[in-house]
Amino acid sequence: MVIRGKALVLFASFVLLLPGVVRAAEEFYAGNSDVIGSMKSYVVKESDSLIELARKYGLGYNEIADSNVNLDPFIPELGATVRIPTFWILPNIPREQSIIINLSELRLYYYPYKGAKFVFTFPIGIGDEGTETPLGVFSIIEKRVNPTWYVPKSIQEERPDMPAQVPPGPDNPLGTHALRLSIGPVLIHGTNKPWGTGRRVSHGCIRLYPEDIPELYRLVPIGTKVVILRQPVKLGLKNGGIYLEVHHGETIDYYQEAMRLLKERKLLPRIDRVKLGKVLQEKTGVPEYISR
Repeated sequence: MVIRGKALVLFASFVLLLPGVVRAAEEFYAGNSDVIGSMKSYVVKESDSLIELARKYGLGYNEIADSNVNLDPFIPELGATVRIPTFWILPNIPREQSIIINLSELRLYYYPYKGAKFVFTFPIGIGDEGTETPLGVFSIIEKRVNPTWYVPKSIQEERPDMPAQVPPGPDNPLGTHALRLSIGPVLIHGTNKPWGTGRRVSHGCIRLYPEDIPELYRLVPIGTKVVILRQPVKLGLKNGGIYLEVHHGETIDYYQEAMRLLKERKLLPRIDRVKLGKVLQEKTGVPEYISR
C-alpha cells in the first residue's frame, strides 16, 4: 500500500510514547539444549499493531511479520490470534563468552561465560543494502554513555544539511549507550527510531531498542569477543526432538544447507522429509519440529 511509509513514520512516533514497552533483559535457560524460549500467542485488541506487540515481547519487526504473514502489521483484525515467536535455535557456534550477531535473523545473542547454560538475546536493526554490517570476528574496544554522534563523511555527502556531530539527546541516532567494535566506525548502539529494530535500515551499525541497549551495556565488558555471521538455516535439538529454523532473504541453496547440517550431526535418518520440505518452503524464521 502506498500509505505504509507515512504510516510507519507516524507510528514510530507513537511507539516512543507507549507505556509498558520497557523490559529488563530476558535471560533464557538453554541447558544442553540448542533451542530456547517458546511460542506464545496474543489476541488482538483495539488499537493494537504488530509493531507495538513486537517491541512489547522483545521481538524485531521481521520476526513478528514473518510469523503472521496474513495479518496487516499496522491494523491487524480485531480478535485475530497473533503468533508471538519468542522461540529460537541458538547459532551453531561454541558457547564462549561472546556476543553472536546473526544477520540472517536480525538477532543478537550474548553468552556471559564459556559453556554458559543461559543466554541473553535481543532483536536488532542492521545495515541496509550497500551499507551492510560487516561479517567477521571483532571485539568491544570502547563503551560510552550518552555518546555524541560524529556523522560519517558518507552520510554528510548524502545529506549536506547534516551537522558534523550530534550531541546527546532525543535527536541522537545512537540513543543513550554505544559499544564500539574493533572495526572502523561500527557500533552496537541504541536508537531514536525504534521501528527500525528488525529491519535493514542502518549504515552498518547494529541497533537495539532504547530499553535493551542499557541492559546489554551493563552486561558486556570491554574486550568481549563479537562474532558477526550469517546463518539463515539453523538446526537444533530439544528433548530429543529435531527443530529447523529457516530465514528468507539469502542467496543460498536452502535444501543443500539443511542437508549439510543434518548429515553433519547424523540426524538425517530421524527426520520427516515432508516436514523438512514444508519448513524450507515457508521460511517462517521460527524453529519448526521436523522429527518423524
